[in-house]
Amino acid sequence: MTHNRFPGVLLGDVNPMNALTLLKQDHGNVEELFHRFETAEPGDVAELARVRDLVVQHLSVHASIEEEGFYPVLRERLDPDAVATVLEGLEEHHIVKWTLRELEKMAPTDDRFVPKMTVLVESVRHHVEEEENDLFPKVRDAMTVEELDELGDTLDRLKDAAPTRPHPRVPDQPPLNILLGLPAAIVDRAMTLGKDAVGRVVRPLG
Repeated sequence: MTHNRFPGVLLGDVNPMNALTLLKQDHGNVEELFHRFETAEPGDVAELARVRDLVVQHLSVHASIEEEGFYPVLRERLDPDAVATVLEGLEEHHIVKWTLRELEKMAPTDDRFVPKMTVLVESVRHHVEEEENDLFPKVRDAMTVEELDELGDTLDRLKDAAPTRPHPRVPDQPPLNILLGLPAAIVDRAMTLGKDAVGRVVRPLG
């Protein structure tokens, strides 16, 4: 069963879905986080930090499953014009990952934090619009419902082992992204578990 694996955005459990529906759900999760960022009080440093951390996790996982499981299939199945959109998407991922890498090290009180988050939001929204309006219809035409369901299952499984932090220096195409991404994902998830454990200990003392 496909579900939202991160706290902060709750869309509820859903039945197994095809690849395009799964990716659109991811887009919706991230858009909800963007809304939280845009409506947060400027002085609410804790909320800005929470939203930043969730954006980093969601976008890192989303980029990883697209690069490992979605884009490689499209490059085999779509015509050259559509493949050009896939390659453009990889470049947009690359820029987003560098921005996420900078944001995760930046305090919300930094005077560049909100502008950098704003640019990230604009970039991701542009990327999502191109995918959903241009690329997804071509994928729907090129693949059967059964193939999209199978691909959706593959993408859902990839989420369990995807990196939760940005790694812009790791290759974004198979096979190197798979070989190098798994060790990064293991470290990421260990760090996230440690951070969550510290948060549970510290929060009651605050």
